Amino acid sequence: MDKLLQTILEPMLDYPEELVIKRDETPHKVSYKISVHESDVGRIIGRGGRFIKALRIVVSNADRDASKKVFVDLH
Repeated sequence: MDKLLQTILEPMLDYPEELVIKRDETPHKVSYKISVHESDVGRIIGRGGRFIKALRIVVSNADRDASKKVFVDLH
């Protein structure tokens, strides 16, 4: 899943070298924390939050373990 996020996000960033993806897993949820350069934050959010919402949908549907909730947070 980390590789999927990296593949989606890197091409759209001005500073792809500053992309950091951290995974935090508990028995009931998986949380991905994305950190980017401050000038790239708007690109990740998108107009009206459309891109970050779409990214959350893709990640939650791509996860094979359906018993856990999946969260994507931008930090």
